[in-house]
Amino acid sequence: MENEGFPGELFQELTKKGQAHLVQGWDKLSLDQKGSLVSQIKKIDFDLILSLWTNRNNTAPSLAPVDLAAPDFFDPEKEPEEEANCRQLGNKALSQGKVACVLVAGGQGTRFGASVPKGCMAVGPLSGKSLFQMHAERILALARRFGPSIPLLVMTSPATHEATQAFFAEHRNFGLFPDQVHFFCQGTMPALDWDTGKVLLEAPGLIFASPDGHGGCLAALAEKGWLKWMETKQIEQVFYFQVDNPLVKIADPLFLGHHLKTKAEVSSRFVTKERAGEKVGVFAQTKDGADGSRCILLEYSDLTDEQTVSLAPDGELLFRCGSPAIHIFSRRFLEDIAPGHARLPYHLARKKVSFMDETGKLVVPLTENALKFEKFVFDALPLAKRWALVRSLRHEEFAPLKNASGKDSPETVRAGILGRNRAWLASVFSGRGIAFSLPDDCIIELSPLLALDAADLAKQLELTDLDSLLSQAKGGSLHLMAAGE
Repeated sequence: MENEGFPGELFQELTKKGQAHLVQGWDKLSLDQKGSLVSQIKKIDFDLILSLWTNRNNTAPSLAPVDLAAPDFFDPEKEPEEEANCRQLGNKALSQGKVACVLVAGGQGTRFGASVPKGCMAVGPLSGKSLFQMHAERILALARRFGPSIPLLVMTSPATHEATQAFFAEHRNFGLFPDQVHFFCQGTMPALDWDTGKVLLEAPGLIFASPDGHGGCLAALAEKGWLKWMETKQIEQVFYFQVDNPLVKIADPLFLGHHLKTKAEVSSRFVTKERAGEKVGVFAQTKDGADGSRCILLEYSDLTDEQTVSLAPDGELLFRCGSPAIHIFSRRFLEDIAPGHARLPYHLARKKVSFMDETGKLVVPLTENALKFEKFVFDALPLAKRWALVRSLRHEEFAPLKNASGKDSPETVRAGILGRNRAWLASVFSGRGIAFSLPDDCIIELSPLLALDAADLAKQLELTDLDSLLSQAKGGSLHLMAAGE
């Protein structure tokens, strides 16, 4: 028999679910391949995926425009006293070791012609530091400032897990302690044939599976025991960010303090949209219901034409709050929503997926033939009864690396890093009453280990001869680093 040795009860289950083709070529597999296939199959929730496939043509009902309002938010620039109070709260939480950082880093650099994890890509204008190094050094700088080491949990995907661990090991965790850096792999979901609902095989004994989206991070934290681990460490808040944005102010005390002061279950950063038609997700809030309003994140295409261009009384766009994918979650909130499939929905996408047919031949489709599933982290937002939005300046905290050219490309990321560095340095000169003037093509790099913000930079350069520094920069470049770096 072709499937001799395959677990009988499992085969009966596959037959019942219309998935018996998965044992195709079983008799030709090695022992290791057989064990792997059985393990892959046991991880699949067939009732779930078949339910999703059955409802593949049903889109989630959209909220009517009348159900939405521009969200309430906190703008630190307009409330300096509140800003100071929030910073104190955030500083206290960091000094007490109440915060962990979760870095979402499952993507590869394939769009840039690289086969390495995206976090390995060099973005430092002068140093060539990688995205991973920039993020790790900010966490190291926070630990040096506040005392306790801040845990960094790096979410990988099956395609990037080993390479990411090896990269951190090669660079000795960029100065972080070995017990400070932890890696966990996000879940996967099998791809289904759009017409039949059959799970696709990539090769004999190998099910085609893809990462379950950045929203899968929350389930993985629960399923792999990291939320329980945080509880044992008395960690109460989880700072969430994505690897492709080198400007993220990791665990920013101001943002953290406002989250704590409002007792929010989830808080989100936003940047003001550059223009009405900018293709970025926007925050909105539902009208007050029985349990209050909820925060939601809308795709830009979900706004009506009228909503897209509507102006608020202050003359700015009504729906202006664009998402840079920076959040803080209460650990207790994640414990409530993360486990299982029930809370965050799967988003379905029709894609082209090469697969092995019943004759064992590889089929490369010309059109979209498969159904893929992903979870999005922002679907957690409306589950929070208490939420907060905090404004951030785009040039301070948002320069994502997503495309090989054009918008959000290595060129714009480099420009974003240089622009923020120049702005910080200009503020230092201004505070000392010194004119700041440099050629536009002057390259300025500031190490995260030197300063975490403009005020920190001013403190670090208190005894520095700024005129001498300016002369040095006029040579075309300036690279400021921490002592001993």
